[in-house]
Amino acid sequence: MNFDILNDDVQQFICDNLNSEITKLILKGSPFGNISIQELANQLVAKQKSTKKLPTWFSSDKIYYPAKISIEQTSSEITANYKSTIISGDAIIDITGGFGVDCYYFSRQFKKVIHCEINEELSKIVKHNYQQLNIQNIHTFCGNGFDYLKGADQVFDCIYIDPSRRDDVKGKVFMLKDCQPYIPPKIDFFFTKANQILIKVSPILDLKNTIRELQNVKEIHIVALHNEVKEVLFLLEKSYTNPIQIKTINILKSENQIFDFIFDEDIYSSYSEPLSYLYEPNVAILKSGGFHQISRKLSVYKLHQHSHVYTSKKLINFPGRAFKIEQVIPYDKKKLKKLLPDNKANITTRNFPKTVAQIRKETKIKDGGNTYIFFTTDVNNNAKLVICKKADKKVLN
Repeated sequence: MNFDILNDDVQQFICDNLNSEITKLILKGSPFGNISIQELANQLVAKQKSTKKLPTWFSSDKIYYPAKISIEQTSSEITANYKSTIISGDAIIDITGGFGVDCYYFSRQFKKVIHCEINEELSKIVKHNYQQLNIQNIHTFCGNGFDYLKGADQVFDCIYIDPSRRDDVKGKVFMLKDCQPYIPPKIDFFFTKANQILIKVSPILDLKNTIRELQNVKEIHIVALHNEVKEVLFLLEKSYTNPIQIKTINILKSENQIFDFIFDEDIYSSYSEPLSYLYEPNVAILKSGGFHQISRKLSVYKLHQHSHVYTSKKLINFPGRAFKIEQVIPYDKKKLKKLLPDNKANITTRNFPKTVAQIRKETKIKDGGNTYIFFTTDVNNNAKLVICKKADKKVLN
């Protein structure tokens, strides 16, 4: 840490240049003899990335920012706040602390929080920032969180783990074994130190495989922000053997779309031709695999076993997008073009043999407009085009 960055004149320079072009600033060099232009550029870029993701940090005085990758990898305040609603108690330990956003929100639900971070520079930064944020109940430890646990006499209410990609793994992470720490062999030990374990995993991990690798899974939380899956959380509880609860949430500006169900429940969907309204589940539900559960719980029909779109006669409050069906036609390029005088439509494919790109190339239909077309397969295995407009929610009672 270069503490000179916290000087008033330097902080003012950072604020004054937040919207400046970084490359031009770098070419000018640093106006401060004891601070390099690279250090200034990192503070500017990291603070810019925090504007919406970490508004509390962004709006607080003399926050010190780490390398931009730490900002990119950290939880947003919105998802960290959600995590803090899952668990509570006297004491929690985060053995993979990072920039400390999750611990900041855990500190609202726990009397004591331990933040462990193996990177010495990052640990110092987090400690300084907690002081600036006036957080009194978080203790920072610089070192390996697993080693801290082994030496701790205390039993915690919960252990939080956000494993990172292993150094030798490139690209996307599909399995727990691609992460460090590798959790499954350590679970028995973790349960000697806490009654609950909360694990954040990659959004692309397969749920069923991960359940098989872990023990005593109580809940799985799938958190989407503006219809993009951001976090998948596994809550483990010592000796828990009851059915697993799947909890999905899609956090939007105007509402939170919530849908919960029991994992692997033995239920089946009802099927129908397209009726008056069409529904597309949000991405959290699509990730959860609760395709039969949503049909049963909300009394809507699936168009096909593998077409994850739904239909009903009356408009319902659905956790996803809702559309008023205007017309249903077989896949016919010529007929379709006649129905689109402005040659514009928003295209979605669900269980259809062609991609959106292929369809646009064949039909020359441009993206945009108020018409939505779902290219899908119906209950009779026929390729169908469901032409819609967005549903008016005022129709709901």
